Amino acid sequence: MTTGQAGTALGCSIPTVKKLMATGVVPGVRETGRQVFPLAALQRLQALPAADLTGLGTGEVAVLRSDAPARVEEPDREWIGFGTALDGTQLLAALSGWWRCDPARVAAGGVLPVTVAGFVVAVLTGLAEWEADGTVGTTGRHRFPRARLAGYLTDLTAPVNAATPTDPEDARLAGLLLGTRLPSVSGGPIAYVTTDPTTDDAGE
Repeated sequence: MTTGQAGTALGCSIPTVKKLMATGVVPGVRETGRQVFPLAALQRLQALPAADLTGLGTGEVAVLRSDAPARVEEPDREWIGFGTALDGTQLLAALSGWWRCDPARVAAGGVLPVTVAGFVVAVLTGLAEWEADGTVGTTGRHRFPRARLAGYLTDLTAPVNAATPTDPEDARLAGLLLGTRLPSVSGGPIAYVTTDPTTDDAGE
């Protein structure tokens, strides 16, 4: 399948499909020459279920809409974004900040699903504490220094948690969210999605 055909089938744009391919989470993609999206992988992605947010116990959950990994020069990390070439330690650093968001609103959800192209590829917990970058107000950049990587995927077509969470609630949340479809809309990296399906009008 071409990236255009894959985008049509998945309901997203060609750039979004290319971003998904660049994360490495879809096996069998061809990056040299004309980009090709494997039909078998596409069919598995189409069959992935929608996220059931009713088990979260909150009215709203924040969603981190991640890009493919990119190198940065920061004191505490070398990468931002999500990619299967990163190990758990690198992923946690790459995903736990600095994001423009309302940190109290993120923390209130108790969990931060990480999506690429609307698919949950990682799950962060431990969001009760945060640090600000000095910007005035609640919409500056924040990070969550005690965040935990409850789960992440290396293959979206066969979702298995590559992390080994020791906290039972972390394991439950990762099992509930990983490998599901969770559409969201936002002008920045953080979106907010209601957990009530009757009132959620978000989409990606």
